[in-house]
Amino acid sequence: MFNKTESSKGSFLEQTKAAREERAQEKKREKAATCIQAHIRGWYARNKFTKQILAEFDEIIPNDEHPELKPCLQIYQVSCRFLFVWKKERDHERFEKLCRYLVASLESDSAKLSYVGVALNKEYSLAWISHMKEVLWKCCCYLDDLRPEIPSDMKVILLYLHTLVAFTATNTWILLKAKHMEKLKHGMNQLCANVMGHLFNKGFYVILKMLLIRGLGRAKISLKHVSLSAIVTLAIRPLVSASFSEKLMTMFVIHILSVPALILHLQNMAPECVSSFVQHDVFAKALELLFVEQNTRIVFNVLEGNYSLCLLANLIQLAYIQRDDKLKVLYFPTFTIVVRKLLERCQNYVVTKQSNLTHWHPVLGWFAQSMDYNLHEAMPHVKTQLHLLWSVQFVSVLLGQTLAELVENADIVPETPSPPASTSANILRRALDHRNTRSSAPKHHRKIGSPECTKVAHICTLYQTALGTLTQLKLDILTGLCYQDKILFNLWLFICSLGGNCGLKAFLDHLAANTKDITHEFHMLILFCDCMTHYVTILDDMEMYEQQSPFRLQDYVAMSNFLNNFLYRGVLSNLFDIKTLNTNIVFQMAHTLLMVLYRRDCRRSYTPDNHWLIKDLRVNTFISDLDKGKKSSQILLQKMPHIIPHDERVQLFRKYVANERMVLGLTESACASPQSTLITVHRSRIVEDGYRQLALLPSQALKGVIRVRFINEQGLDEAGIDQDGVFKEFLEETIKRVFDPSLNLFRVTSEERLYPSPTSYMQDNHLQLFEFVGRMLGKAVYEGIVVDVPFASFFLSQLLGQQHQALYSSMDELPSLDRELYRSLTFIKHHQGNISELDLTFTVDEDCLGKLVTHELIPGGKAVPVTNENRINYIHLMAHFRMHTQIKDQTAAFIRGFRSIINPDWLSLFSTPELQRLISGDNVPLDLRDLRKHTQYYGGFHDSHRVVCWLWDILDKDFNDEERRLFLKFVTSCSKPPLLGFAHLEPPFSIRCVEVGDDEDTGDTIGSVIRGFFTIRKKDPQNRLPTSSTCFNLLKLPNYQKKSTLREKLKYAVSSNTGFELS
Repeated sequence: MFNKTESSKGSFLEQTKAAREERAQEKKREKAATCIQAHIRGWYARNKFTKQILAEFDEIIPNDEHPELKPCLQIYQVSCRFLFVWKKERDHERFEKLCRYLVASLESDSAKLSYVGVALNKEYSLAWISHMKEVLWKCCCYLDDLRPEIPSDMKVILLYLHTLVAFTATNTWILLKAKHMEKLKHGMNQLCANVMGHLFNKGFYVILKMLLIRGLGRAKISLKHVSLSAIVTLAIRPLVSASFSEKLMTMFVIHILSVPALILHLQNMAPECVSSFVQHDVFAKALELLFVEQNTRIVFNVLEGNYSLCLLANLIQLAYIQRDDKLKVLYFPTFTIVVRKLLERCQNYVVTKQSNLTHWHPVLGWFAQSMDYNLHEAMPHVKTQLHLLWSVQFVSVLLGQTLAELVENADIVPETPSPPASTSANILRRALDHRNTRSSAPKHHRKIGSPECTKVAHICTLYQTALGTLTQLKLDILTGLCYQDKILFNLWLFICSLGGNCGLKAFLDHLAANTKDITHEFHMLILFCDCMTHYVTILDDMEMYEQQSPFRLQDYVAMSNFLNNFLYRGVLSNLFDIKTLNTNIVFQMAHTLLMVLYRRDCRRSYTPDNHWLIKDLRVNTFISDLDKGKKSSQILLQKMPHIIPHDERVQLFRKYVANERMVLGLTESACASPQSTLITVHRSRIVEDGYRQLALLPSQALKGVIRVRFINEQGLDEAGIDQDGVFKEFLEETIKRVFDPSLNLFRVTSEERLYPSPTSYMQDNHLQLFEFVGRMLGKAVYEGIVVDVPFASFFLSQLLGQQHQALYSSMDELPSLDRELYRSLTFIKHHQGNISELDLTFTVDEDCLGKLVTHELIPGGKAVPVTNENRINYIHLMAHFRMHTQIKDQTAAFIRGFRSIINPDWLSLFSTPELQRLISGDNVPLDLRDLRKHTQYYGGFHDSHRVVCWLWDILDKDFNDEERRLFLKFVTSCSKPPLLGFAHLEPPFSIRCVEVGDDEDTGDTIGSVIRGFFTIRKKDPQNRLPTSSTCFNLLKLPNYQKKSTLREKLKYAVSSNTGFELS
């Protein structure tokens, strides 16, 4: 019973709780329903109210181009109510209608009809100002969304711009033109200034900037004259109203002057806007602003690198427009420093290589920022503006006139250095020359740090910074500076005015005082070297050696002497940091120019003898320092090997070879071991058998001893002789055959010089053959065996790796391949008429076995005509094709083989002609005294023997130089003596007496020696000829009875150009 009572109580409480919760939920639903109804009623009321306002607006505001004007107060009240309910997307057409009406009302001279009349009503004036601010800002908001390239949008843009122009200045308000209204003009102007200030604070310039970028940052410009004029007018008005305050000028520079190619488009489409810029002195005020360091930092912090470049381009064009007045006043220091700062700002984003964080920039190269689409399309226009910086007129104002004034009355004559001399007569001559030079030289030199030097240095720094920043325009900048009315020549004269030997001491002292920093004065030297390198590279022989204008040959002599000594002393005195030498721009630019001048001299000499040697250099000390591992000496040898005599470099080369032999275990003691390689070669298949057995031989084995066993025509082994003569014979025969043009591996130029044949592919495995030939020639050089193989100099340049250098000129080397083609291309270069009339295209025709094959020099070259503008590119491409493209595979294979034997670092010791001398011997007259001194005798001959004395006398007195060369070729197979003299001829030259009365005499038998020594003979050998064994450098000489017989037979033998075959 008790449990039942408890259960009823619990049930009751549950029911009560449920009822309470139900009532609470009901109240919530009622409250929610009331709230929803209130919102619905409110929405409905607002919607109804909005519809009424919009209906009223549509009824009162006409939609005509020339509407009938209504009372301005009525329009004002309707407009205010409209703006109260305005929505951007819904009401854009109504807002356009309102703007159209407001602009039209300004044409009325009635205060009741003109919308400005509302401002004259004291009750509404303040509210009207706020109202107009709102209207004009909504115009800006709409402008921010419109696209100028869409015709319908362009119409609306013009309307909003018209509205903004009309209500931000009083000059279109007809109402104020009445005489009784003139006193209100000042107040109204203040009102407009107030409105402009409001728009500016809201971001007016950002709106204009984006509109300009959308309209101008395209390949096809969408903004026209009217719109551009309106935008520029609106951009200048805040500046004028604020008297060009620093704040507004900063924002103008950041947002307006940084628009890509703005000034270029204004000059083309709205020149009156440019006149407005000039009238308001925008250029000078912008420079004045940016000249202050703090303002510069503010501008740079807002602008990224891309827009800094656009700002720079616009300033350059403004300067160009005012080049005859403002620029002449402001170019130094204001313009120079501001432009340099802008270039440096862009350079902060320029990187040397591609990475995941870089993007390709058409002006700056690899760039550490992305570039938006609008900027990318605008870059061609920006490039056009930047090109003005190195145009004739611009460079003339900045640098040309300055340099001309400084050198005009200075009477500067670059000092031509005297060559190194050692004899007492030369020493006396040098002393007299020095005294004369001292007496005739100007007594007063300009000093580095003087005002005029500082001025020139700063301007040069500007252009040097441009070269380092605008990497993709570097060639254009260099060309602009090199060919502008003697500017480069005057800069050279100015540098010469800084002291003796072209300011050598001044620059060295300055370098010693500034070892870590690159001062502006060094930028002057860097710019000169950079430009001069470009100038010399594209200078052809006629211009350099014949015309000599403006630079004469003695200028190049003085220039190379200055650079040679500057770099030598700088490195030797540790004025350059050895660790960072490869990144030191002063050293790199000076060294590059020096090597360009040196290689030009190697190809066609313009300097006196021993010009490139350093007078103060003690060769023995230098070599000793190299052996000790002194860093400065190693750097000098690596970078400037020409400063030490050629013979010493050849000795160094031989020393390197000997050291490598020792390291590899290939010395004489090691040669006696069985590690040498034996090959068997048939006389009729020398090249084939040699290639088969040596082509796959490792380089180290090929550098060692190669033993050769010859098989004669009967298939029997030939008897080998000591002194490695058989291998020398094999090497000479191999080289003689593979370089024979009839084999079609090599061709000869008109000067009988060898180069790879473009049609060598007709031979099976021709590239493997080229590699084998390269190895064989490398083996000859490695062993010190001279071979008479004259190469075309362009091919030797490639062997040295010079074609991979950035400033290598194919055109320079072309005469060594085809002099006729060089003359034709030079004619095209200097042709005064229209090149297009020659009907040339970027193609070259090649005759391949009677079939004409056309090669394009550039992609699509068949359709690209050669014009006056692109002819320089054409002639260099043509030269490059003939000397590189046609034979690149053959050349690469040959070089690969040659360098597998000869270390490329060793080759860097030599120039192109010096490498030819290393291969083929010295191109000097035969030194008979040296040859006789190092001759060995066999078979009874000795130095005092009657026949031997006759031989040397005939060679000395009866043979001319050509016949002596033929004699040397007859006995050694090479017409040139060894580089270091006959002491280094391997094997040594020897003469053997041949007793020809006994036809069985074969050489050094006891009987032959006795007969030769005692001159025992059976009869006069007047019918026998001298013979030779070139593999042993051996002359086999019969024991003639008369000197005249020896003379006659010897002349016949050497002129027959045969050796073994004679009997």
